Amino acid sequence: MRRLKKWGLILVILYALITILAYNFQERLVFFPSKMPLNHTYDFCQDFEEMNLTTKDGAKLNAVHIKQDNAKGIIVYFHGNSGNISHLTHVANLFTRKGYESILVDYRTFGKSTGKMSEQALYDDAQLFYNYAKKQHAEDKIIIYGRSFGTGVATWLASENNPQKVVLESPFYSAVALGQYRFPFLPIDWLSNFRFPSNEFVKKVDCPIYIFHGKEDSVIPFESAEKLYKAIPGKNKEFFGVPKATDITIFKILKYSKKE
Repeated sequence: MRRLKKWGLILVILYALITILAYNFQERLVFFPSKMPLNHTYDFCQDFEEMNLTTKDGAKLNAVHIKQDNAKGIIVYFHGNSGNISHLTHVANLFTRKGYESILVDYRTFGKSTGKMSEQALYDDAQLFYNYAKKQHAEDKIIIYGRSFGTGVATWLASENNPQKVVLESPFYSAVALGQYRFPFLPIDWLSNFRFPSNEFVKKVDCPIYIFHGKEDSVIPFESAEKLYKAIPGKNKEFFGVPKATDITIFKILKYSKKE
């Protein structure tokens, strides 16, 4: 009996330590930024302008504005929780071929961007880039596009503005729900400082919402996207499930979508 109590106490202490570590290091569990030297020169092989926006708290946000004449509109693009905009040449090329300008955004601590990370800060930063886009095109010509983690930012931004449409590639229902899926042994709802409740944001979006998700995605389960789709009120929405796709790519999406 004493031995059982001893092992029970050890397990409780270990669980408490793991929980504390998870709370204190959750930013490192959520974000995997790839930094770039400030003197790095981007090469997108087309007309573009590197831009930097300064936030109220002094963060420097780096982005690239891909330009073209007689564009149909502009796409504000939010990538996943790793990498940076130097890895998005293929995305920029696709948007250009489809006739759109684009703004490729790096979050705080990603690429050349600086600043302290927080959920609210990411929302505020996204609004800054949206405001910039509105200076380039009428709001009904703006498309918000989020991929993976970026869908959490994109749904919030769409809920606060009136874009032409919002595209969500490999979205989650909420960051808390995804965390519970990935770490079922931890009290994620209590621990999480990064909640991104996309399921609540989509209820406030007035424009069309298009969701794309790979049916064999092991990072964000396909069921998460289905659940998010069901949370969208009304019929101004479309869902594209991509067979045999894991971590879905923008190129696979084009094979299944008739939408631009």
